[in-house]
Amino acid sequence: MADIVLEYRVYRDSDADQVTDLLADVFSRHDPLAHAARVTRAEFAGFALSLLPQAAKDGLTIVACMPATGEIVGVMLTNDGAADSAAELSESNQKFRPIASILGELDEIYLAGRKLRFGEMLHLYLLGVSDRVAGHGIGQQLVLRTVEHGASKGYRIAFAESTNRRSQHIFRKLGFSERAQILYGEHVFEGQNFFAVVAEHGGPILMEKVLAGA
Repeated sequence: MADIVLEYRVYRDSDADQVTDLLADVFSRHDPLAHAARVTRAEFAGFALSLLPQAAKDGLTIVACMPATGEIVGVMLTNDGAADSAAELSESNQKFRPIASILGELDEIYLAGRKLRFGEMLHLYLLGVSDRVAGHGIGQQLVLRTVEHGASKGYRIAFAESTNRRSQHIFRKLGFSERAQILYGEHVFEGQNFFAVVAEHGGPILMEKVLAGA
């Protein structure tokens, strides 16, 4: 599928079904954390759907869609860094508790007790691109446009907990720097190493970028 021309725009309420299906498909099949915790497609769909009303209110999430049909083929789900995403994960489903634990610990290392204020830090946390259009730089464009959009709204810093090497490569390429990492093989939750089965993926990395004009 050469020379894909896509429209990139802010997420809106009417996109909910498409974005839910896309994220559920991508993360249930490709994300190391979801794989280790045995999160099903339906379970991830329920989690993603619960986040979308706030995403519409925030106006920070960017989607990529086919201009002719409106089909959404990519999304960079984004919120304000002062929102407690780890708590949302933990409360959504028991299977998400180990995931919330490792990502919450990563955030704690990064923040080191610093209190966040709304409007300062842009949190990029679920990047999904349809397999049908993978390999065309869509993930990179989604991150780039999300960061530019956030900067236009006054955000000074963007950060992301990147859980796999593909997204880590994208963030590095766009100038994000590594601030913290936890290895999958070393993380213990309630006496168990849930993520030993995905140890070959390294571990989630907290990546940060100071935005233009900050």
